[in-house]
Amino acid sequence: MVRNCRTSTPPPMHSVYVLERNGGEWYIGYTDNLIRRIQEHRSAGVCKLIYYEAYLSSKQARDRERKLKYYGSAWRALKQRIIA
Repeated sequence: MVRNCRTSTPPPMHSVYVLERNGGEWYIGYTDNLIRRIQEHRSAGVCKLIYYEAYLSSKQARDRERKLKYYGSAWRALKQRIIA
């Protein structure tokens, strides 16, 4: 099925993101609205968006967030890419 780009709305994006909080602490999160979520974090304190990945599916994004939070090797590999 071919969709007309002029009339269709883009699909919602689900994001996994990494923030740097005050003191250099890094935070991993998931959201379906990255701009709104960053604003919410900033209203609670100073933070800086370091990195994000966008997914079409909520399940893919949540699976990626879980891997980063609970599997050290995934987090170490991503951190090396960010720092490099």
